Amino acid sequence: MYINGEFTTGKSIDRIAIINPATEEIIDDVSRGTPEDVASAVQAAKEAFYEWRRVPANERAAALHEVATKIRSHHDEIVRLITQEEGKPIPENEEELWWVEETFDYYAEIARHERGRVIPPGEQGQFNFIIKEPYGVVGCIVPWNYPLLLLVWKMAAALAAGNTVVIKPSELTPLSTLRLVEVACDHLPPGVVNVVTGYGPEVGEALVMHPKVPVIAFTGSLAVGQHIAKLAGPMMKKLHLELGGKDPMVIAPDVDIATAVSGTAYAALINTGQVCTSTERVYVHESIMPQFSEEIADFVSKLRLGNGLDPETDIGPMIRNKFREKVEGQLSDAVASGAEILVGGSRPSQFAKGFFLEPAVVTKVNHSMDLMREETFGPVIPLMPYKSIDDAIELANDCKYGLGACLMTHD
Repeated sequence: MYINGEFTTGKSIDRIAIINPATEEIIDDVSRGTPEDVASAVQAAKEAFYEWRRVPANERAAALHEVATKIRSHHDEIVRLITQEEGKPIPENEEELWWVEETFDYYAEIARHERGRVIPPGEQGQFNFIIKEPYGVVGCIVPWNYPLLLLVWKMAAALAAGNTVVIKPSELTPLSTLRLVEVACDHLPPGVVNVVTGYGPEVGEALVMHPKVPVIAFTGSLAVGQHIAKLAGPMMKKLHLELGGKDPMVIAPDVDIATAVSGTAYAALINTGQVCTSTERVYVHESIMPQFSEEIADFVSKLRLGNGLDPETDIGPMIRNKFREKVEGQLSDAVASGAEILVGGSRPSQFAKGFFLEPAVVTKVNHSMDLMREETFGPVIPLMPYKSIDDAIELANDCKYGLGACLMTHD
């Protein structure tokens, strides 16, 4: 763990093994944090806050630009590490780290010039202005699917505003976070950035409940987000929650089929479909449904599964077997209710190890199936026909989630 500018094993002697999802090999281990470790990190962050908030704008901007510069100098190393612990192919992790670097540069400039504004007076003799003040310690609880990007969208913004942070990375992917902090944040004052590794019920919940943490930024499942809201609500904490999705894609009848096929496959299968904004429901106009379903099944059947470190790989593994089993359960339930799998949906025989699942294209689905109602978070493309754009909009809106949506049309 990283607390008050130093690496530490914390209060517990227990360790958490970190597994490569493509090989099932243990690549390292980290400390299993405790509520006491959280308390130490929060105290360090609280003490550092009093000075960090007063750092002049130009100095704070320069410090965040330096974070971005240091990440760039370790770009290839960090990309490889994310690939080993999370599984995405290297090109997808190249994109993730590029966003990470750009995010720090972006918020560095926000730190330079955003503090408040002057507003028109209500009457003669008045002078009205707004000043934005930092909250204090921000708890950043981060998922495993984009372990660095979903961290820095919280961390960079918090630091730019003058807050300090305590980071709880996923217990599945903490290595890249620890490495980023080690190589890119060593110039920041001790206590400004802290990392406590561990499990949600032990570390995450302690962070949410700590009275000196007024802000919690969390990305993850709807159920965990609801739990955090329940814990934090009575304490009137500021919450930023990005939760689950069941994003629709509507394919209009005027599309170029080849473009729509490749675009849909990308939207649904990037990071093996393990993205909160993955396309998980595809509505295709009935006039092009036969051609579209045939061509996307053919396209998906040619994608190459493999270790993310292999430059030939298109689709990497899922993060763990329990997530793969959830997808398999949705597929089998859908088939039992009348759905048809055109391609994929099985564990590939060529891999003795690794949490691989062939990407699936499914037809004859409907909204009675969990495959069309509950988050899948896996490599599945369910196709459902519609008659008119009004029908498509009604189908897209027939869902308890609301996060993202896509529309392909020339109209």
